[in-house]
Amino acid sequence: MSVSFLGVEYQNPVLLASGTAGFGHEIAGVVDVDALGGIVTKAVTPEPRRGHPGPRVAEFRGGMLNAVGLANPGLDQVARQELPWLAANLRRARVLVNVAGATVDDYVHVVERLTPLAAIAAFEINASCPNTAAGGLEFGAEPRALAELVTRCGRVATKPLVVKLSPALPDIALMACVARDTGAAGVSLVNTMPGGLAGRLGNGFGGVSGPALLPFGVLATRRVAERVGMPVIGVGGIRTAADAREYLAAGATLVAIGTAALADPRAPVRIARDLAHG
Repeated sequence: MSVSFLGVEYQNPVLLASGTAGFGHEIAGVVDVDALGGIVTKAVTPEPRRGHPGPRVAEFRGGMLNAVGLANPGLDQVARQELPWLAANLRRARVLVNVAGATVDDYVHVVERLTPLAAIAAFEINASCPNTAAGGLEFGAEPRALAELVTRCGRVATKPLVVKLSPALPDIALMACVARDTGAAGVSLVNTMPGGLAGRLGNGFGGVSGPALLPFGVLATRRVAERVGMPVIGVGGIRTAADAREYLAAGATLVAIGTAALADPRAPVRIARDLAHG
């Protein structure tokens, strides 16, 4: 069940979502990553980040809250170790790199450093990060900030940009239009939904993922597909092939599995197989 996404062939439409599979080697002994369409790496920032204090995850009836805080080894280690490992060990699965930062310059620095690497099929720009120049408002929440982010990343990128947007936006299709009109080739829909439960997370609040996110992501995908017509990676709440088909029917080309893979690491391979068998 191969599909074409932004000019690249994927052997199947199932990806591992950013933040849930590290940089691949962390799960290599459990999951055959090369049997999937691809992997979206953990977020990469210019500097190493330790992340938020624990506890960082908390389950609830509808899914999971997480406040990891973009913990990652930083750009230098990703360029020298993590991406070369993926290039050497994946033969068929594609690699998308999630990019994050506190300023536009942070994103640009990461994209500029990594864009020459042949292993990368696309960059996933995490537009849900707080923009320190705008008092902490998310990049993806305001058209001018998003336009600047995408435009400047596009100037240094030789790989397609896919912008990941929040389901909490008042008009997600409008922001997808902004991303498209300033150079993005696709969008990932959706990121986690902000949420909190008293005393459950060290950070106090975090992002909601898991089954509760499914209808938000499917609706966002449908709205963007109908109003904007740009390629979509459907993300959020996928546990089964039936869930994945909801996204595909709504207009997504690829789907990304996150929380379900934390509960059952073999779920993504099973979903890919089930999709192939109809």
